[in-house]
Formats: sequence, structure tokens, C-alpha cells
Amino acid sequence: MTIYFDMDGTIADLYAVENWLESLRAESPAPYEQASPMCNFSLLARYLNKIQKQGVKIGVISWGSKVSTDEYLAAVAQAKRKWLKQHLRSVQWDEIHIVPYGTPKEQYKQENDMLFDDELQNRLNWGSGASSAENLLTKIKFLSLMAGA
Repeated sequence: MTIYFDMDGTIADLYAVENWLESLRAESPAPYEQASPMCNFSLLARYLNKIQKQGVKIGVISWGSKVSTDEYLAAVAQAKRKWLKQHLRSVQWDEIHIVPYGTPKEQYKQENDMLFDDELQNRLNWGSGASSAENLLTKIKFLSLMAGA
């Protein structure tokens, strides 16, 4: 089982970065680097590490910018990986997929995998095991308790 996280709007507050859309249209990866965490990452990291110790994998599936060249997608992927290292230092991700905008995230799904994503259509396409980012910490805490049971 793998628990996947979307980044933008789920764990990274991209949409609160000033002039984020104008920056993305100018092919600047800066908003991806400047986004704030959307929950207490100290607790999130603790829960994720506990889950991993019980054999559950954790990963990221995140899109690049809507309009993007290959070079810009590579810069975005680098910025997002740097952001994950900066904000969740103690987490050793099993998988990180930074993919072109619109790539069906469900193509990474195996039986019993979970996805946390703010986009309703991604959750619908994923099917069972998909969850919104609402109350993310509470949900991950519950999973960490279940993994330890």
C-alpha cells in the first residue's frame, strides 16, 4: 500500500503565494519554492515516519504548471523536490512523481493505495482510497494509529 499526496493546494499553499499565477505564466518556479506548508509538518512527518515503519509506502504525485515547456516542467520538478526536502526533512519518500499537468494520477494506483488531493476530479478518477486535504493531519494520525495496531 502506498499513500500519495498531491502538493499544490493539498500540502503546499501555492495559491496563497502573491502573484502565483502571473509567475507561473512567466515560467518562474518561485511560487513552488515559496509556498507555505498547509498543516503542522512536524506532526505530519512524525505520523508518516510511523506509517512507513509499519511497511506502508508514501509518495507524491503532483502536476507541473498548466502551460509548460519540458524545461519549465524540469525546473518545477526541481523546485518541488527542494520544497519537500526543506519542509519534510525527516521523510524519506518512496516515490515522487512530478508529471505534466493533467496526467491521470490514477495511472499510479495499485490496489489499496490512497491519494490525498484537493482536486475533486482527481479524487473521483482515483476512486476508493481518495480523500480531500480537509483535516489531513487528523486523517494521517488515524492511519498511523491503524498501522501501529
